[in-house]
Amino acid sequence: MPSHIQPFDQRLEGKTEWDSPMFRLAQEQFLRAARIMDLDENIRDRLLFPQRSLTVSFPCRRDEYSEVETVFGYRVQHVLTMGPTKGGIRYHEDVNLGEVSALAMWMTWKCALMQLPFGGAKGGVRIDPKQLSRPELQRLTRRFTMEIISMIGPDRDIPAPDMGTDAQTMAWIMDTYSQQVGYAVPEIVTGKPVVLGGSHGREEATGRGLVYLVCEAASHLGMDLGKSTAVVQGFGNVGHNTVRFLTEHGVKIVAVSDVSTGLYNPMGLEFTSLRDHVAEHGVLKGYGGAEEVSNTELLEIPCDILAPCALQNQITSRNAANIKCRLLAEGANGPTSLEADQILQDQGVFVLPDILGNAGGVTVSYFEWVQDTQNFSWSLEEINDRLHKIMGAAFRRTLLRSQRDQLDMRTAALIEGIGRVAEAKLLRGLFP
Repeated sequence: MPSHIQPFDQRLEGKTEWDSPMFRLAQEQFLRAARIMDLDENIRDRLLFPQRSLTVSFPCRRDEYSEVETVFGYRVQHVLTMGPTKGGIRYHEDVNLGEVSALAMWMTWKCALMQLPFGGAKGGVRIDPKQLSRPELQRLTRRFTMEIISMIGPDRDIPAPDMGTDAQTMAWIMDTYSQQVGYAVPEIVTGKPVVLGGSHGREEATGRGLVYLVCEAASHLGMDLGKSTAVVQGFGNVGHNTVRFLTEHGVKIVAVSDVSTGLYNPMGLEFTSLRDHVAEHGVLKGYGGAEEVSNTELLEIPCDILAPCALQNQITSRNAANIKCRLLAEGANGPTSLEADQILQDQGVFVLPDILGNAGGVTVSYFEWVQDTQNFSWSLEEINDRLHKIMGAAFRRTLLRSQRDQLDMRTAALIEGIGRVAEAKLLRGLFP
């Protein structure tokens, strides 16, 4: 090695523009799996950082016409080897380049694990969408689309909804992109309204897919879902639908939470009344018939199934020993630290890791992209059947590797995904 080049591991010790707790977690998970699978060090080095990153700052005009705010946005493409990149766009006040890069990396492993023809991407704008009016959100979205338009495209990079964005956001992105090329391009985004080429079942796909996997895991563990209890952290899109579908399988929901509060009732919480309360009041706070608890307390409530479906870094070395569940089903991205993983493994908790557990969303996004590119539509029954088969097959592949190589489920899932990407890179070779 030339004397002026530091060893790779030493270079990682310094700060980088991607540096954040979330990106460090994603890198540490990857490096652990890479060591176990003895990954070629050149491929390891290439996969440790995103292939393309774009940071933009742009003006956002508020409804008070003279008030203009400068906001920051990001779009990251982790790997271009597997096909076009795929990943959501989130609006949140804590969005940064490191967080977006971590999510793009996890999306790469997720797509590879599900055997989808995508690399991982992610985007975001650092802003609190709850503080913006609908016209302000539309102006923000259209301007952000123009800032990243050279990076996205139906054959290059396909955005989707994420935290703080929804089908309406995707409709604005689709329209902005289509205006620039001169014709409608529904396949530029997924997760859009059905009338604009969206797919049936996309909105609830992440929660539905997570519950499909809970059923697979319960069968493996010998659990009777009709006699099981669950705690769900988060009542946004993923948490809301997780509660809905667990309830349909006979699971008793004893606790649930959102940003406003946590609710606990050992006799069970009714999904329809929770849904109606949030529809009327916007949040869970004020719901009667349950004891209010903090999100921290909620995670430590004894239950059979614990589903963290909110933010990252919720289960750490500080509280992992107090987790009292048999099955941890991760609907959120990065909810569990590496130290907590070991504690949970020692306690015998069966973990459905995030890159497997919440892969239902990108899987149905893939279905939507296929339908748009082919000008064809599948029924909800066809969508759910295809999703069930793909999620089940990915679970069985991961479980088989876990049992064969004596690995925890997270490491097994990572190795399944990383191995597929590494094989593709080796087959494509190096240019020039």
